[in-house]
Amino acid sequence: MTVGANSVSEQVPVQVFGGPTALIEYGGLRFLTDPTFDEPGYYPGPGGSPGLTKIAPPSQNLTDLGHVDAVLLSHDEHADNLDNSGRKLLTEVPLTLTTPSGAGRLGGTAKGLAPWETVELARPDGGVVTVTGAPALHGPEGAEKVTGDVVGFVLTAQDLPTVYVSGDNASLDAVRQVAERFGPVDTAVLFAGAPRLKPVFDGALLVLDSALAVEAAKILDARTVVAAHLDSWDHFTESRDDVVAAFAAAGLADRLRPA
Repeated sequence: MTVGANSVSEQVPVQVFGGPTALIEYGGLRFLTDPTFDEPGYYPGPGGSPGLTKIAPPSQNLTDLGHVDAVLLSHDEHADNLDNSGRKLLTEVPLTLTTPSGAGRLGGTAKGLAPWETVELARPDGGVVTVTGAPALHGPEGAEKVTGDVVGFVLTAQDLPTVYVSGDNASLDAVRQVAERFGPVDTAVLFAGAPRLKPVFDGALLVLDSALAVEAAKILDARTVVAAHLDSWDHFTESRDDVVAAFAAAGLADRLRPA
């Protein structure tokens, strides 16, 4: 099944539906990142932390999504990565890969992946896709105490190009670690909307901005970059236009897939 794509790699189909939610078709399997299919609305923050406001609907209806083999969930604690409809979806999919702490909270089919831990998934053609947990940091150094644990993902298979999903990561050091083990990366799905919340780390970046996304692409030597997590929420401080401009200024416009 092919769904109208917002962002498509030439070799690895990647469809972005708004916010951090993207469908990756890889090795005959369908992977969905951070599912957020709610309509616009306000989400109170846990424990008195700042709330989040969704300002745009997804471009794809959840009912039209079709079968999902696995969800790649960077973390479960923030509504802009897992909203109400996303939580319902997790009860229906065969597997959710997320942080070890998140798997404990979610239960069901959720499985925790620590950095560099792997899971092998059977492909319809008889091969195997390996999913590896990647390090990620949701904010500045020491952010885990406030924003919680986050995980990225690397997809590999013997006959397929490598795919990296950053998750909510603001650290180029984490990207360098991925590059050291897996580079060059063919397709990098980078969360890059420069989200900031003034009460949190005095407004420091919580995820990559456009300039850091360019640096991440260089570090990974990525052939294709799919930008995600840069719209639909009011705490994002940069848009797709900023990412496009940054890649053009760096001479890397040909690597960025169009919206």
